[in-house]
Amino acid sequence: MNISHIEHLGIAVENLEESIKYYEEVLGLKCYSVEEVADQKVKTAFFMVGSTKIELLESTYPDGPIGKFIAKKGQGIHHIAFAVDSATKALKQAEERGVTLIDKVSRKGAEGLNIGFLHPKSTLGVLTELCSKQE
Repeated sequence: MNISHIEHLGIAVENLEESIKYYEEVLGLKCYSVEEVADQKVKTAFFMVGSTKIELLESTYPDGPIGKFIAKKGQGIHHIAFAVDSATKALKQAEERGVTLIDKVSRKGAEGLNIGFLHPKSTLGVLTELCSKQE
């Protein structure tokens, strides 16, 4: 697995609009994209901090992954995403190394990236996302 950099940090929020205001008005960052990812039941907003992105995630359905996360743990850091050459190949390598996968193969995520998740029970409690621009 060839990780080149932290692609983004995912932060679960209850209200995307209010959260964008905080990041823009208090921290001085600029939201450059808002996007809904229907199959993941989430609406996202992105900010650049140097070469790393912050992704805010608001659930569009209470039974979606982010809705369940907030109900159980509250708002906060949801996952860390690493950029790799191929998300599917990186998932396979992680599985070969004994990691439990959430995704066996990559799927489309926000910003058109190919994404796949490693289960936090196998990653020291941190939900880990692997992202690639192409497969």
